[in-house]
Amino acid sequence: MDETHPTTTATVEPSSASAYLNPSYWDERFSKEEKYEWFKEYSHFRHIIQPHLTPNSSVLELGCGNSQMCDGLYNDGTTNITCIDLSHVAVHNMQNRLLSQGFKDIKVMQADMLELPFDDECFDLVIEKGTMDVLFVDSGDPWNPKPETMSKVMSTLKGVHRVLKPDGIFISITFGQPHFRRPIFNAPDFSWSVEWTTFGETFHYFVYVLKKGQRSSHEDIPPVKRIEVPHFNLFHEELESEDFAFRINVDELNS
Repeated sequence: MDETHPTTTATVEPSSASAYLNPSYWDERFSKEEKYEWFKEYSHFRHIIQPHLTPNSSVLELGCGNSQMCDGLYNDGTTNITCIDLSHVAVHNMQNRLLSQGFKDIKVMQADMLELPFDDECFDLVIEKGTMDVLFVDSGDPWNPKPETMSKVMSTLKGVHRVLKPDGIFISITFGQPHFRRPIFNAPDFSWSVEWTTFGETFHYFVYVLKKGQRSSHEDIPPVKRIEVPHFNLFHEELESEDFAFRINVDELNS
């Protein structure tokens, strides 16, 4: 950690899970919290992401918040990165932090992932880490989410599909298990194939890799393919407190 930018430990706890859907909550939180990594830091899943990147890849990160994932991507050689967040506070803080650390090429802008303000087919890779999970915090039955939840989810996915290049890739890092996310990702609106793997030990996080243009047809949906990757030992705490809040929400609905 850069000693000139210590991590602020104060975190604004939400009054309820639904508070995560309120933009003002995030503005207040980001005004007090310097860094928080949902679902682990980049180093924990780097081995899954890197095979899908080249130095020339154009990358869009959805809901960057105060994460340092873009730093890791940049240090690994991918420099054409655009980060968006709905919170103007997060965007302002991220811009200042990146400039102060010399990451002048990374673009950060305020934008809504439900209405992506980009041209068609302009990114090689879109990545999100826990951002879509926020849409599900008040979704009701996980087997049959509320219509308003699904409307937001589908708006996000349609936007991602649109801005991806014909052979682009969408990577989603989430708590959402395949039996819940598979029907959504495999909706007839999309031409991508679906693969997934996990990382973590005591608790597992799911990484979905959706490859645009590799689905045979909307009528012939291939089964979800699980990616086999080398096992990695993790040496940090397996579950942060707020990650656990997401996990409890899912587990309670499953019980």
